[in-house]
Amino acid sequence: MILPIIGYGDPVLRKTGEVVSKEHQNLKETIANMYDTMYNAYGVGLAAPQVGLALRLFVIDTTPFSDDEELEDAEQKELKGFKKTFINAKMIKEEGEEWSFNEGCLSIPDVREDVSRNPTITIEYCEEDFVMKTEVFDGLIARVIQHEYDHIEGILFTDKISSLKKRLIQKKLKNILEGKTFQDYRMKFFAKKGR
Repeated sequence: MILPIIGYGDPVLRKTGEVVSKEHQNLKETIANMYDTMYNAYGVGLAAPQVGLALRLFVIDTTPFSDDEELEDAEQKELKGFKKTFINAKMIKEEGEEWSFNEGCLSIPDVREDVSRNPTITIEYCEEDFVMKTEVFDGLIARVIQHEYDHIEGILFTDKISSLKKRLIQKKLKNILEGKTFQDYRMKFFAKKGR
């Protein structure tokens, strides 16, 4: 089922996600709905807070990036079909010289900014089997994971840009808060009149 995506300004986007238990009600359905919602919005990642759930849960599928002809063949192959569910993720380490990449967010439509992040991460997480694993990721996969991980920590990519850039996008953010934006997917806005 496709869920509405929560827009910028909703308090759920600022909450630290709660740990997900094996017994969490309707977990498989929630995960399936998150993938459906992400694909419907042409996203590469979606975190539970973006669908109104303050949980330590996010899903990613980097396949759309695999069509980028500016990437090396090896990275294109790595990105194609990289689909993973992250439950109760904990960032262990972020390392390497930071690099900038233009990021966007389904909760903040029509806003894109360059964000600097470390190229390599070590992260601990479970998939749906609840077996804890620790893995190292790099490149665009690491970046997508970092972006979604920030969501479960109550952080948005706009928190990572300069104060000048923040001032330049204030009007756009206010419009999103009030639901004065147009996108090809359903959204729920915090301060929309008559909601």
